[in-house]
Amino acid sequence: MKKVEHIGIAVKNLEASNLVYSTLLGVAPYKEEEVLSEGVKTSFFKTGPNKIELLESTTEDGPIAKFLDKKGEGIHHIAFAVDDIVAELSRLKKEGFVILNEVPKKGADNKLVAFVHPKSTNGVLVELCQEVAPEEKR
Repeated sequence: MKKVEHIGIAVKNLEASNLVYSTLLGVAPYKEEEVLSEGVKTSFFKTGPNKIELLESTTEDGPIAKFLDKKGEGIHHIAFAVDDIVAELSRLKKEGFVILNEVPKKGADNKLVAFVHPKSTNGVLVELCQEVAPEEKR
C-alpha cells in the first residue's frame, strides 16, 4: 500500500455537509459525482496531500444508509492507494483478511475499488483504490 488515499465520511445531507467542510477546510469540493453501483452521491475535498470524501446515500437500503441508521454520521472508511488492486486483494486474502469484493469495481474519483471487511481490520472498513489509467476510462 502506497499511502492513505482518502478518508470517507458518511453524511445525511451532502449539500449541507459540503458547506460545513468548505468552511472547516477553507476550500470548496473539487469534485462531486454519483456512483450508481454503490447508491451514493459523493464530494471530494483536498487540502495539501489529504483528501476527504463525503458520502450521501441515494437509496434507503444502500450501504451508507445502513451505516447511518446503525452508527450515525461519521467516519465510514479509510482508503489506501495501491498500484495493483488485484495483486493486493490476492495478498490480503492469503493473509486471512475477509475481502468484500473479490473483483474490483469502478468507484468514485476515477478509481477501481474493493473493500476489506471491518471484522478483519479491528472494526475499520478499508477501501483499496487503484487509479484508472486514461485508456481504461472508456
